[in-house]
Order: sequence, then C-alpha cells, then structure tokens
Amino acid sequence: MTSDDPACTDDLPGAARGGPVSHALSRISRLHRNTAAKLLRRTGLYPGQEFLMMRLWDGEAVRQSELIKSMDLDPSTVTKMLQRLDQAGYVQRSPCADDRRAVLVEATVDSCALRADVEGAWTELEETTLAGLDETERAELVRLLAKVEANLCTHGQETENCPGSRPTET
Repeated sequence: MTSDDPACTDDLPGAARGGPVSHALSRISRLHRNTAAKLLRRTGLYPGQEFLMMRLWDGEAVRQSELIKSMDLDPSTVTKMLQRLDQAGYVQRSPCADDRRAVLVEATVDSCALRADVEGAWTELEETTLAGLDETERAELVRLLAKVEANLCTHGQETENCPGSRPTET
C-alpha cells in the first residue's frame, strides 16, 4: 500500500491500525447504506425493505419463516417490515393450504410500480458509488469483493446466505 492509499490514512483510529481495510469497509458500508436510504426515501421504503421486496419479486409466494431465514434478520424485524409493506399494499400474506400454521407471503400487483422505483434508486446508487471508476476497475472491484465475501463466509461458517449456498432451481 502506498501513502496515498485511502486505506492507509493517518486519520485511522489507533485501535483500527491493524485492520485498515476492515475499517474502510465499515465506513463504506455505512455511507452506502445511508445513501441507499436517502434514495429509497422517495419510494416510501425503509432501508432493508427493498431486499425483502426484491426476494418476493423474483419468485412465487414464500413461507414467512423461509423469508425470515433468507433475510438473516431478527424475526421481529422481518415481521415489522411485512406489516408495513402489507399496510402499504405491497405484500399479501395468506395461510398456506398445506400447513395452516404457516403463512405465505407474496408481492402484490400494486408493488409493480414500486419495483420500477427501486430499480431506479439502485441504478442511481450504483452510479454514485462507482463514479470515476472505469469498466475495468468496476469489474476488478466486483471480483475482489466476491473474494472478500467468500473469505467471510468461509471464516464465519455462515453458508446459508453466501453465494452458491442455496440450491439452484432447475
């Protein structure tokens, strides 16, 4: 690393000097989430709700318990998200025909307009995030971040929400 490398800054807190990349990733994650929140505010969504909707838009009705598991969040947090999205008319919850104890969740027709707004917000977020990087740099960043993600998945033994861990549909 060179002295002009953003990860090698004198502004690094003393306790973080052993992990300049981890410190940079934490800062970037916070800034990225805050920027996403500002862009999503136009859609009426709270941060995180777009991920839930993305999951529903890309598939059929799913059991609420499976949705909670795939979101890797506290069940009460996902339940609160679903309540808000249900009240807004973006999701529909209904009893499962096979198991009346289970609840199925699906995106509503009314959520189609929301999808276009979310896609627009994410496109703008991508352009803001990657401004000044050429296509080669963008591809390299994606490649490197995939390696970092794989390291964290392997080290943390977290496989359920890691790429390639879910069975693919055939």
